[in-house]
Amino acid sequence: MPKRVLLGIDCGGTHTDAVLLVQEEDIRVRFGAKVPTQHEDLPASIRAVLAKLSLDEQAASLLQETSAVTLGTTLAVNAIVQGKADKVGLVLSAGPGLSPLRFTVGDYAVCVPGGLDHRGVEVESLDLSSLDGELTNWRQSGVAETACVGKFSPRNPAHECAMAAYLEEKGFHPCLGHRLSGELNFPRRIATAYYNAAVKNVHNAFLDAVESALASFHINAQVRLLKADGGSVPLALSRKEPVASILSGPAASVMGIVALCPEIDHGVTLLLDIGGTTTDISYIVDGSPVVDRFGMLLEGRRTLVRALASQSIGVGGDSRIRIDEDKKVHVGPHRDGPAMAFGGEVPTLLDALNYQNRDLPEDTGDRIASKKGIEALAARYALSPLELSEKAINSALSKIKEATRSLLHTINMHPIYTLKALKSKTAIQPERIVLVGGPAACLCSRLEAFLELPVLIPRYADVANAIGACLTKPTSQLEVYADTGKRLLRAPMLEHTEELSRSATLTDVEDRCEDLLRTHLQKNAINDAEIEVLESNLFSTLDEYGASSKDLRVTCQVVPGILGRPSHADCAL
Repeated sequence: MPKRVLLGIDCGGTHTDAVLLVQEEDIRVRFGAKVPTQHEDLPASIRAVLAKLSLDEQAASLLQETSAVTLGTTLAVNAIVQGKADKVGLVLSAGPGLSPLRFTVGDYAVCVPGGLDHRGVEVESLDLSSLDGELTNWRQSGVAETACVGKFSPRNPAHECAMAAYLEEKGFHPCLGHRLSGELNFPRRIATAYYNAAVKNVHNAFLDAVESALASFHINAQVRLLKADGGSVPLALSRKEPVASILSGPAASVMGIVALCPEIDHGVTLLLDIGGTTTDISYIVDGSPVVDRFGMLLEGRRTLVRALASQSIGVGGDSRIRIDEDKKVHVGPHRDGPAMAFGGEVPTLLDALNYQNRDLPEDTGDRIASKKGIEALAARYALSPLELSEKAINSALSKIKEATRSLLHTINMHPIYTLKALKSKTAIQPERIVLVGGPAACLCSRLEAFLELPVLIPRYADVANAIGACLTKPTSQLEVYADTGKRLLRAPMLEHTEELSRSATLTDVEDRCEDLLRTHLQKNAINDAEIEVLESNLFSTLDEYGASSKDLRVTCQVVPGILGRPSHADCAL
């Protein structure tokens, strides 16, 4: 096959990584680089990592031949985990049934009079007169983003659109629930719209930074961003649906391990990606990532975003050490800059590891600075430095252990789905741990003892996320709703409605859903995609006159996966 140069970039809360892969007869990792993430100047972070790659003449030459760029990022999930996402005001309408205020997320929500029934027929006119006072309060409280969600809006988006138009007149730029998913679960659609708005700014700032940096290096290849389901989409589509990439970073680490570790092709693997800000936890069964079929879980709330089953906790190398009044030592979830070993001002988990001086590589920074920081904090609370560092490390390990068990319990409560298939196993137990991320080597032996499982650190572990992003195939998803009584077929996410035959079958709607998705992909330069039907349901209904009809719902998607596995040729990492 012709030569293709693939560039992968992963922008995390602590470091920004980049890798260059060359795909010909095989795939080879050629060059990699890592730089600190500058949150106040994201374009500088991207430019810095590209500049570091370019220090090698061969890498600089390959950059100019780049065929495709794929991105992963943990910035959005880091913002949520640390409580730093934007404040969001929710404008909701319901109609019959429970008040949507029972299902709100965040501190700012209002339910306006008006609503639709299950057919999308208006049963109460929308009344927006009460919104002005609420919007004034939101502005005073620092609410910058808004979202509009109406019950049954996938059946009829009129009320959501009216609420959005009103907010736009008042200077807001709201997210609309029906454009994010065509499913009818109202509480999950509220959560989906909320988180979409909460991370919109950090998401788009990152994409702006990448586009600016790539342009400065004259890289003109199409750019894609990894989604939570292990696939990637063009940036234009990702900007419309930032919620789908909140777990981009965890998905990148999973896909990176699938690419780098043939050892995981059999049995159950626990994946731990320990970064500077968070630890991302996932499971892989027989070489295929476990999928969360019930929607991405954020802060205990289910969304309508299809995702790999994962959990992110605020434990990383730069997680701040905190001591409470009872002298109990905690690590995370907050990160107040880098570890003292790298010029930070407060002791972190990495500083505690440096003090213990166990199993550490040479690149863990200034160990004398770590020692001084741990000693000063210990003296303030009348603890010995050794006791403090030991308790800090055990706090981090305990949180990781608890989170791995929690995620495993959630997975084992239901049939186990992976990207490849439904597994016959009714419950899984990990047989090994694959550990990646910057602090991986520092915690390897301790994790092995703490979790009582063998630990494998693959080659390229410190840039596994960038490799995972680089090798991820494009994907997309589409929901279609059809009503033979109304003779309508609707694809809410495409804002598409067409006439439907009264005799249409479920197979007809499945075929049409696939056709619409394929056409949509081709418009975005995605060709020859493998499409599968994820869900297909038929419900018999009666209209207001007692006439029978069929309500058909179909969801299709492009099957996620990786382009292939890199060979183990030497490279300049």
